[in-house]
Amino acid sequence: MRDINFLTETNAKPIWHPMAHPAEMRANPPKVIMKGEGVTVTDIDGNSVLDAVGGLWNVNLGYSCDPIKKAIADQLGALPYYSGFRGTSTGPSIELAYELSEWFAPEGMVRTFFTSGGSDSVETALRLARQYWKIRGQGDRTKFLALKKGYHGTHFGAASVNGNANFRRNYEPLLPGVFHISAPWTFRNPFNETDPARLAKLCAKALEDEIAFQGGDTIAAFIMEPVLGAGGVIVPHESFMPLVREICDRHEILLIADEVVTGFGRTGAWAGSRLSGVKPDFMTIAKAITSGYFPLGATLIGGKVADVFEADKTSFGAIGHGYTYSGHPVGCAAGLAALAETKRLRLNENAAARGVELAAVLEGLKAKHQIVGDVRYKGLMAAVELVSDRATKKPSDKKTMAVVSEAAYEAGVMLRVSGNNIILSPPLIISAADVAKIGEAIGVGLSKL
Repeated sequence: MRDINFLTETNAKPIWHPMAHPAEMRANPPKVIMKGEGVTVTDIDGNSVLDAVGGLWNVNLGYSCDPIKKAIADQLGALPYYSGFRGTSTGPSIELAYELSEWFAPEGMVRTFFTSGGSDSVETALRLARQYWKIRGQGDRTKFLALKKGYHGTHFGAASVNGNANFRRNYEPLLPGVFHISAPWTFRNPFNETDPARLAKLCAKALEDEIAFQGGDTIAAFIMEPVLGAGGVIVPHESFMPLVREICDRHEILLIADEVVTGFGRTGAWAGSRLSGVKPDFMTIAKAITSGYFPLGATLIGGKVADVFEADKTSFGAIGHGYTYSGHPVGCAAGLAALAETKRLRLNENAAARGVELAAVLEGLKAKHQIVGDVRYKGLMAAVELVSDRATKKPSDKKTMAVVSEAAYEAGVMLRVSGNNIILSPPLIISAADVAKIGEAIGVGLSKL
């Protein structure tokens, strides 16, 4: 690697960063992260900070998980790559698919289609949902329903079901036939409803109304995150997803659970869908499947859908879709090691326990600082929403958010800012002391305002 002077001078010049304005990055070069150990990362200037972002929701096992590193090295020595297209399989892909069917058996998942990441997984689920209905002889079922504020990725199909204008406006027109309903978000919703259970019913009724308007026989699937992540950690009432499942069943609409963030313990359960006992028709996973050590994702298929595909005797059942790196043997080896460590360490239990502590810390910050309009949390998913006025809920501006995040960084904690939200998604191996440090650093940031 070239020296530090070269990296500092060249930072943000030959590279465009995801989810950022190129001109802004050139004017204010981002931090250069050089090392990671445990739950901390170290930048190019030698500053070590607790990573309260967990990479990007995904480094559940922290940065020092030797079993994953060894699995990657061993697989590189044995077979660094082979295609998973028809006619060939690799050992790690077969084994990991089996492990995933065991892991998500309570959700009714029986088959795995491997991808390179979360956006790929969502794209795959959308395509397979449409294909399912063609096999069933109902080719008019092409539409998708989704939640406002939901986030499902960056491919055209995935971006189309996104419910946030920030990820849509610059790329429109997107996929036709996608329609959104209000998310059950108690802090901001068109019903002015603050009771979570009543709001869940109102949003479910809105879903019913949209289905009636569109025609249930034109809708392929409804997609939702069990807990909305990038949209600001919106935690639906426990009754909402079962209500959605019942409505989808009644209208024969497939349910896709986007578990890219919520899968593998972050909510305190092994799956977000498990929080309310719902069995989706598809689940999309990625991120924590390898703890971020290798790009890998998967679309999981429920029994009802798998049976229709596997019983088909026509060309409609042939899957004309796939990725060069579907079932990558190195990625699957990393996944096997990551899942073994995730289970051994009972990360779901630690996420639940540390999540209770984090919730108390955030509620304390809200009580102390008027600028904190709302705090939301489930397990180790959390958001602190900053407002310039609690009465009007006017969002804090970009400058305010930058002051808080920079001060927190100087206090030893990396935060993620999304709009007027501070998003927290630390590694699931964090300790009670780490939770306290996160709260203290945010407190330092808020005290600068």
